[in-house]
Amino acid sequence: MATGTGKTYTAFQIIYRLWKAGVKKRILFLADRNALIDQTKRGDFRHFKDKMTVVKNRIVDKSYEVYLALYQGLSGTDEAANAYKQFSPDFFDLIIIDECHRGSASEDSAWREILKHFNKATHVGLTATPKETETISNSEYFGDPIYTYSLRQGIDDGFLAPYRVVRVGLNVDHEGWRPDKDKTDKDGNIIEDRIYNRKDYDRTLVIDERTDMVAKKVTEFLKGTDRFSKTIIFCVDIDHAERMRSAIAKQNSDLVRENYKYVMQITGDNDEGKRELDNFINPEERYPVIATTSKLMTTGVDAQTCKVIVLDSNIQSMTEFKQIIGRGTRINEEFGKLYFTILDFRNVTDLFADRAFDGDPVRIKTATEDEDLGDVKEEEEAIVDVEPIDNEGLEWQEPETPYGEDGTGEFIDRDYVKREKVYVNGVDVSVLISREMYFDNNGKPITVSLKDHTKEIIKNQFATLNDFLGKWNDADRKAAIIKELEEQGVLVSALQDAVNKEVDLFDLICHVAYDQPPLTRKERANNVTKRNYFTKYGEEARQVLSALLDKYADEGITTIESTEVLSLHPFDDYGSPVEIIRMFGTKDKYFEAIKELENQLYQSA
Repeated sequence: MATGTGKTYTAFQIIYRLWKAGVKKRILFLADRNALIDQTKRGDFRHFKDKMTVVKNRIVDKSYEVYLALYQGLSGTDEAANAYKQFSPDFFDLIIIDECHRGSASEDSAWREILKHFNKATHVGLTATPKETETISNSEYFGDPIYTYSLRQGIDDGFLAPYRVVRVGLNVDHEGWRPDKDKTDKDGNIIEDRIYNRKDYDRTLVIDERTDMVAKKVTEFLKGTDRFSKTIIFCVDIDHAERMRSAIAKQNSDLVRENYKYVMQITGDNDEGKRELDNFINPEERYPVIATTSKLMTTGVDAQTCKVIVLDSNIQSMTEFKQIIGRGTRINEEFGKLYFTILDFRNVTDLFADRAFDGDPVRIKTATEDEDLGDVKEEEEAIVDVEPIDNEGLEWQEPETPYGEDGTGEFIDRDYVKREKVYVNGVDVSVLISREMYFDNNGKPITVSLKDHTKEIIKNQFATLNDFLGKWNDADRKAAIIKELEEQGVLVSALQDAVNKEVDLFDLICHVAYDQPPLTRKERANNVTKRNYFTKYGEEARQVLSALLDKYADEGITTIESTEVLSLHPFDDYGSPVEIIRMFGTKDKYFEAIKELENQLYQSA
């Protein structure tokens, strides 16, 4: 199931029903990062209360019924550290393996031994990105998926946020960079004479001006939209994330002076940053606003209000790419998170065009004699995930497991050696091209302008202005028309950004599709106030309608169509929702008043 569509919630529902029915008595939830365990315990699994425990420090208490554990907490290189062997093979009836494309996915993984030990239990794997490579196959171990739900389905159904892409091309990326004769690095050493390109930057060659330019463009984007939009910047490694944090802080010195946590480095080696991860993903917490990271935040981070994903890393793995995009796909209407923006500095979004992006991977692992590959066709192109050559500034050196044993999932020094880098400055870095891209309901880039794309969709629905006005005026709830148009592919939030944030969808449609001059919401609200039509209602009802008019001016027509608005300020000053509705007589009378208010708002149309 695509990131953000509720894998853990679904797993909880499965476990709870089987557990309450007595079909499964002891359950183990396995993950490979502390963040996944903590998030699960506090979130969907909280209902298990005192029946649940987290295995820590390899200390086993067999009196519980639901166990949450890290692979790293159950096993180790020392046989005495293999805590899982303290449980008998038939102790657990059900095991849920979170992010099952990692960890024990490989048959020769040390962590696979845990699953083999409990082979009598039912094993359920959860992932947004099933992995099928020459050496790893989720299908081989788990069988064909019981249920799948794609990113595209999630966006179409309104559960996941659609996205737009802004691609920024820098001169040193597109043209490459060759050092002048006898050009030295910051330590005074002569730089090797060759052409450096995107693959080198921040991995083996660091150009200060390039880092500064990325930070500058990210800041410009936020200043043009909302400087407090939660933003994740994916960097090449820890060193790059640290430098990017400094560059962002320099570009936003005014906000950093107010609170240094405006931008934080959240990586495996940064204890303060890791402590701030929960605050970053909490919609109620304002800080941190910007997180610079490399691998720690790619998976399992439920950042509901993340509105900006910045790609400044050479991501080649489709699995990693899909996981990163998943950090932005959550929707949170309460905090205005309805879509997100991807700022791409490395052409990583080319992967959207890969047919593997929104489909199930083809099984390509070589079958043994007693295996049946079913319907996999030989002529299908092999889809191979290219693992990152390095991670966190460390070079590959035959790791025992794909993730370190520190509980974070970060690679650790024991398995890797430090990579040397060359640091240079005094390089001319500029923006060659900046292109904004939108995607339609099928995930294809919109090649015409956003306005033309919207106009085409609307005219297919409503050939003339009168057709649209007839539908609009007849609708009991305008929100239904808005939802219908969004399902057809109208990117409402993006369109408002492109035209005018102060107008509602009615004026956007009339302006974009039928060339009508738009009125802002405040102008429409003022026109209603001037007509003084409220006098037909009692004093209390007039106050409520006036407050609803103000809500419309601030937030739009859909807000006032729901009775939920009556629970918000300032309506709570007038009484409970039930008491407010009684001011109009009955619920039907209240909705008649709302309908008349809408008629007044759009009377000039």
